Amino acid sequence: MMLDALERPAAGEAAGTLVLIHGRGADEHDLYPLLDALDPERRLRGLTPGGPLALPPGGRHWYRLGGIPTPEPETFWPSFEALAELLDGVQKPLVLGGFSQGAVMSYALGLGRGAAGRPAALLPLSGFMPEVEGLELDLTGLDGYPVAIAHGTLDPVISVGWSRAARDALTAAGADVTYHEAPLPHTIDPGLVPVLRGFVASAAGL
Repeated sequence: MMLDALERPAAGEAAGTLVLIHGRGADEHDLYPLLDALDPERRLRGLTPGGPLALPPGGRHWYRLGGIPTPEPETFWPSFEALAELLDGVQKPLVLGGFSQGAVMSYALGLGRGAAGRPAALLPLSGFMPEVEGLELDLTGLDGYPVAIAHGTLDPVISVGWSRAARDALTAAGADVTYHEAPLPHTIDPGLVPVLRGFVASAAGL
C-alpha cells in the first residue's frame, strides 16, 4: 500500500527527516504547518503522510477505533506496514512524531520494530502506547533515547493518564523523556512549540 504524503523539501542538502502523522479524522495537511514551526531553517526534509482509511465521521484514519489502548488489529496492521515502508525509505536521522492516532502510530513504529527500526527520536502528542495482537513494544536499549511527550490535562478524547503512563514506562526504561502537560483539551499546546523545536534540532544532531 502506497500512502499519500505531503513533502516539505529541505532548504539545501537535507540533514535528516522529520515525519509527522496526523490524528483521526484529519489528513496529511493537518500537521504540515508544524514542519516549519519545528524546523524553521528547513534543515530536514519534512513529510506528513495521510491515513489510508476513510471512516465516519469523515477525514482520514489510521485504524478503526477498538477502544483505548486497543486499536482494531484488522485496520491497524495495514497502516503500520505502509508507514513502516515509508519510513524505511527516508534519510536518517529520522525524528518521528504525531498527534492522537498519529502519536499511537509513532509509539508503535518507533518501539514496535526493535532497535534496528527505531527512529532517532519520538515525538508523540496526546496519544497512548497501543496494545494490539502481534505487537510487542521493545523498551530495551533505551538509555538516553530522546522522547518528547505532551498532553492536555482537560483532554476528553484520550485521557492524560495515558501519556503519564507512557512517560513512566519510558523513563523506567532509561529514555530521556521531555514531558509537558497543559490545561487544554485534545489539541497541541502552541506554547510548547519552542521546546519541541529545540528537541527536534537536538535529536537530529543539528
